[in-house]
Amino acid sequence: MLHNLMEDVVLSVLDELLPQHPEVCSCDQCRLDIIAAALNRLPARYVVTSKGEVYSKVNVLISQFRVDVISAIANGMMVVAKNPRHSSPKPRMEEPVYVE
Repeated sequence: MLHNLMEDVVLSVLDELLPQHPEVCSCDQCRLDIIAAALNRLPARYVVTSKGEVYSKVNVLISQFRVDVISAIANGMMVVAKNPRHSSPKPRMEEPVYVE
């Protein structure tokens, strides 16, 4: 199987970062646009391997490229937030109401 390990790294790190940034839309279209933008800024890391080996190699790459991946994802988040490819903004969660 031919596989770009950087895709797995970006997906993993994006899943960590999106909950920390509720202002960024996380719909499927925006997620894919952020992933594409990030991957276009990062080097591809192709391997020929079985699925079991992919997991262990992804963990190694995450530690090696974490700063670069976070930077590329942050850039993708800014680009997509400024130019989302959907018509309506992400629905905002209502403020919690506290009753005394």
